[in-house]
Amino acid sequence: MEFNWRSPIVTRIAILVFTIFAFAVVTIDKDRNFILVLGLLGAIGFQVMQLVKLVESPVQANQASLLDQIRFDEVTTSFKTTSQDENVLRVQREMNEAFNKVKQARKEKDSEYQFFKNIVQHVGIGILTFKKDGAIQIINNAAKRLLRVDRVEHINELREASDALVDAFLKLKTGGRELVRLKAGDETVQLSVFAIELTLRGEEVKLISMNNIQSELEEKEMEAWQNLVRVLTHEIMNSVTPISSLAGIVEEELGKKLNSEEVVLKKDEAEDMHLSVQTISKRSEGLIKFVKEFRSLTHIPKPKLMQVAVKPLLEELALLHRKELADNGIGISVSTDPETMVVMADKMLVEQVLINLIKNAIQAFGEKTDRQIVMTAYQNETGNVLISVKDNGTGIEPEALEKIFIPFFSTKKTGSGIGLSLSRQIMRQHEGNISVKSELGEGTEFILRFG
Repeated sequence: MEFNWRSPIVTRIAILVFTIFAFAVVTIDKDRNFILVLGLLGAIGFQVMQLVKLVESPVQANQASLLDQIRFDEVTTSFKTTSQDENVLRVQREMNEAFNKVKQARKEKDSEYQFFKNIVQHVGIGILTFKKDGAIQIINNAAKRLLRVDRVEHINELREASDALVDAFLKLKTGGRELVRLKAGDETVQLSVFAIELTLRGEEVKLISMNNIQSELEEKEMEAWQNLVRVLTHEIMNSVTPISSLAGIVEEELGKKLNSEEVVLKKDEAEDMHLSVQTISKRSEGLIKFVKEFRSLTHIPKPKLMQVAVKPLLEELALLHRKELADNGIGISVSTDPETMVVMADKMLVEQVLINLIKNAIQAFGEKTDRQIVMTAYQNETGNVLISVKDNGTGIEPEALEKIFIPFFSTKKTGSGIGLSLSRQIMRQHEGNISVKSELGEGTEFILRFG
């Protein structure tokens, strides 16, 4: 190793040697001055302290620098030593190896961060994260397009786009979901907003995902209208066709009679005409009833919510249908867990839904002999009240299962097809829903969930 003559350590040693030499000369002299001796002794001590400090300071500075770099995860240098001691050299190798691993881990972390950042920015769903104080951390390109913003730093800045949307962001908790209509220029879009609350480095953060479901809603709406028009067309044609045909026959027969000199009706001719007019009247009444049922779908009263005890409600409905159930050889059971369960609902509307489900179940057994209807009420893991009406009847065909909530669709010859559609609307007005599970030969279960 080449020796550096310009090193400050060499200068300090030279000064120290000169001071010691001067001290020795003064001490040997018989006429020595004690004040000079003490001064030189102090100078020797001072020079020793400065030399020690000079030797230790690079090591301490190097150690402090390395420790700071490790602490702040910014390792950019390596550990160096001039010692030839094997133990020191081994520590040097191990330290540098550890630093290299830290550097590699930092590099990989940066690469992963950039990778996930690119994914977040290019994903088609709008993503937004903000802190508890409203400061926005991340807003990706999809979110900017949905909200029509270029740069935003605080959640309240989005109120220019929609107050309702910002209120939904702040209100939603983990797992919460809400539909928000957003006016973007001349276009109105429907956003599905989902929230997750996280803790990042001890700080509360909320992650919001937004998805424009307007096109999906429009497709579903069009599909629903097509199904409705198909059912309406079928029902109306079934009534109008015989009315038109019979009216034409009566008109033709009466025309012939009126063209003759005498209008004389034979008994059998009068009976045919009477039967035709009677059929026209019945089919007209059926068509009027159909239109009234159709109108009822759009006139559901707003629920008047109050606390309803679930177990007495189910027991009352079982008692109400006791005779009809007994006449059809059907057993019924009621259970609630807990027995004191209550639900916020409009009792009359919920009774209407449950009566419809019980009547459907009564007609669902076909040739089965062991007939049972089970009504149960319980709470799911999120605390929602669920009421189940289950039968062990013949079940519903998979093709029909997809359509049973469509207005006027019915699997029964005498059914109107509006009961389940009305039930779904009633449950939606309770901020809940109605779902169905069925298996051929095993039975059907309808589940009411209250929000």
